[in-house]
Amino acid sequence: MNTNNGRLTSTEITNLLTQFEQETMSVCIGKYVLATVKDPQIRSVFQFSLEVSEKHLKKMKEFFSKENFPVPNGFTEKDVNLEAPPLFTDIFWLEYLHTLLHIGLSGYSISLSVSVRRDIRDYYYQCNIDAMEIYNQTIDLLLAKGLYDPPPYFSVPKKSEYITSLGYTLDVLGKKRPINSAEAGHIYINLTMTRLAKGICLGFYQVTKNKEVRQYLEKVLHTINKNFEIFSSILHEENLHVPPLLDTEVTNSTVAPFSDKLIMLKVGFLLGASLSYYGTALVASLRVDLIGHCEAAILRGLKLLPNWGTIIINNGWLEKLPDADDRKKLPNN
Repeated sequence: MNTNNGRLTSTEITNLLTQFEQETMSVCIGKYVLATVKDPQIRSVFQFSLEVSEKHLKKMKEFFSKENFPVPNGFTEKDVNLEAPPLFTDIFWLEYLHTLLHIGLSGYSISLSVSVRRDIRDYYYQCNIDAMEIYNQTIDLLLAKGLYDPPPYFSVPKKSEYITSLGYTLDVLGKKRPINSAEAGHIYINLTMTRLAKGICLGFYQVTKNKEVRQYLEKVLHTINKNFEIFSSILHEENLHVPPLLDTEVTNSTVAPFSDKLIMLKVGFLLGASLSYYGTALVASLRVDLIGHCEAAILRGLKLLPNWGTIIINNGWLEKLPDADDRKKLPNN
């Protein structure tokens, strides 16, 4: 049986189209970084990352051609200004690439797990390998430069124990147990994502000339600041390490390196990722106050979605996914 000739499923189509958009965005961002970054080691990692994105795009175009599927537009040279001065420092870009790979690795794994055709599965298998190689390069470089901020360290327990009381989950008489390693780890990862999102939105806010986009970014920054304050205070209460903000890694440039379309789609991508990560943190938490904080963060994120959708749809920035066949509208034979 040839497992490469079946029709593309809805999930395979969606994942290819979504990835195509993200990879074309990565090419635009990668080219801008290479035009502005000075550090040769960081430049080398981004050069490799750009080559990987271009390789992925070539393979996806082969899939589209084979299926007679129209190639999406994604992002083009019109969405990047390579003459713009640096908006972020070299260090920021290294942190950016490292943090975004968390999302990329998860996305590739999910795409593989919901794919049927062998050629699609083989493709995402290779994508995972590519992403892991870039991830290793970024973390090795962060460690070598003394820039890596690891999640909190925990003491090794003396013995294995079971939870035997509901007091472990409930806030009884105002007393809270110390957070466990899973809870601390998820909070820290979310703070890492949040600080990157804040840096990106700060930079975008100061360069966009679109009033509607600027006002939206202001709302996003307000939400980001609230989330960071709440979850960092939880770690502070436990005397655990909090990742430093990246605000100082944003330059004072006011020249936009990217189109408003790219800005809004990137913000939407980060917003979607944050909802997913807060959801994961919620189900991993057993302390009721932490569950409540995750729920509140998700609700704050959901409130930002309608305005985001209105802006990108009204400006014609969102490419449409295929619709299911409307059987009622098919012509009669």
